[in-house]
Amino acid sequence: MDDFSVFGNSFETCLSHLDKMLKRCEDTNLCVNCEKSHFMVKEGIVLGHKISRNEIEVDKVKVDVIAKLPHPTTVKGVWSFLDHASFYRRFIQDFSKIARPMTRLLEKDTAFIFTKECIEDFQSLKKKLSEAPILVTLDWDLPFELICDACDFAKAAVLGQ
Repeated sequence: MDDFSVFGNSFETCLSHLDKMLKRCEDTNLCVNCEKSHFMVKEGIVLGHKISRNEIEVDKVKVDVIAKLPHPTTVKGVWSFLDHASFYRRFIQDFSKIARPMTRLLEKDTAFIFTKECIEDFQSLKKKLSEAPILVTLDWDLPFELICDACDFAKAAVLGQ
């Protein structure tokens, strides 16, 4: 088993949860790799995201790899890029709209022509990934705002404060 987190609102609570988790591992014969484990950290990389008490960010190492990619020259390359970039789509406003020229290349019986528009949108997605905002946890004492948008090929909704 990989990538699990144990947390609590206080150090004591966290220790209690960790103790329960380790006992459960022992009861089910699961092994914990201590060399890969990080205990009592305030932030860390979990499932490709940098997680801290009140924030979620992209993993800069993964984004830097994407940012260095040359533009795709094959359909498989477009699939690969969009697959990696869409992992962080929640951080990029209008992701589907920006990616649309490239997703058209994935349609059946479409000639592969990576146009100037595709190159510009490819660069735009890489730039937006590099400048991705930090998502913060909700403040239940503040009002919420639901923002919706749609067009012929995409729809989106954002819950914000």
